[in-house]
Amino acid sequence: MESHGTLETLLNSDVLSGTPDAAAEAVAGAITQMAEAALSLSVLVATPPLHGRLGAHAGSANSDGDGQKKLDLIAEDLFAAALRRAGVAAYLSEEVEEASLFDAKGVIAVAIDPLDGSSNIDVNAPIGTIFSIFPMIPEGLAEPAHAFRQPGRNQLAAGFFIYGPQTSLVVTFGKGIHLLVLNDKTGTFVLVESGVTIPAEQAEYAINASNYRHWPESVQSYIDDCVKGADGPRGRNFNMRWVGSLVADSYRIFMRGGIFLYPGDKRPGYEQGRLRLMYEANPIAFLAEQSGGAATDGVDNILDRVPHSPHQRVPLVMGSTDKVERVRQYYLDLSPPTRDAPLFGRRGLLRD
Repeated sequence: MESHGTLETLLNSDVLSGTPDAAAEAVAGAITQMAEAALSLSVLVATPPLHGRLGAHAGSANSDGDGQKKLDLIAEDLFAAALRRAGVAAYLSEEVEEASLFDAKGVIAVAIDPLDGSSNIDVNAPIGTIFSIFPMIPEGLAEPAHAFRQPGRNQLAAGFFIYGPQTSLVVTFGKGIHLLVLNDKTGTFVLVESGVTIPAEQAEYAINASNYRHWPESVQSYIDDCVKGADGPRGRNFNMRWVGSLVADSYRIFMRGGIFLYPGDKRPGYEQGRLRLMYEANPIAFLAEQSGGAATDGVDNILDRVPHSPHQRVPLVMGSTDKVERVRQYYLDLSPPTRDAPLFGRRGLLRD
């Protein structure tokens, strides 16, 4: 469905019907404030680096110990301030170690990655902001981190801003997903489409192929069959796309279809993947389901996981439902690999 409304008109429509009034008002306020922060960040990203490279290291580290870029810290300040103004109760960010209590009277909790894909800053590739909004729970008042110990299915809203050729917002309130694009002239987000669905037929996959040797056998087998193309058991040719920014790779899948994989692997610290459950996998999974797709950790639905720590990691397989299910079957196929016997092995011609 095409539209020419704005973010304001969308938030004033029935998209939040069914959500308790106080929570609905809080969600609308939080997204409005984040949109203003995204506008400021978008302008900054598009500004020539007159005051130094925004992708330069800032001399500090985030919750994971990764070096922070200048723009990471700017984004953190912008979105933290925006959500304080919105009266959010609990706040969790990739850029800080601990969750915080912003407003004890607030009724929602927000988990956020203020700047996804910061390694792309200085090469002018898309970057973004990912957010997840939960109802506040009483346990979070005494210990803010406990506010986020809820399964992803409890999300009231989720989405991401992507800063690329256009600055766009992809958002869901649990009733389909909406695509909005920033009008630079007016500084408003214009609603372009509601009811966005992931196209089912695209033969594309997104994965960091440089890690092939570290992947589990199941993922190697799936990708091998894709690489063989029309000459292999899948009987069709595939393209690989990888930007290295979750928002960019996800946006492409929402617009064009395909599948994204970031599995756990054999490297120390990568056994459970590298994506964070609370503010990366959960919101992307919620968006995927609301657009007719699916998201798993390879086998189980991401949205059924109950996190045990604020910065918990999780593998992520996301995209068209049939493709995600196919990967699941590769994970569940426990027959031993027989690479030299393709007719009868796990990667054989009889696999389908």
